[in-house]
Amino acid sequence: MLPLTMARAGENVEIARISGSEEVRQHLYELGFTVGQELNIISDVSGSLIVQVKDSRIALDRSMVSKIFVNITN
Repeated sequence: MLPLTMARAGENVEIARISGSEEVRQHLYELGFTVGQELNIISDVSGSLIVQVKDSRIALDRSMVSKIFVNITN
């Protein structure tokens, strides 16, 4: 299990754990970030990521990215 900050553009990952306050976890859940969900890393710029979750692309700043822990699947 690695923090999502370690993932690079082009990698596919699966969410293993989400940390942070209940408010942060709820916000990420509403965006589609749930344990077991697969993500595709589209772009990585200085720790901020654009990821594809289901059929949506979502930009996350470094503080949100650091709350998500993943397993690399590709």
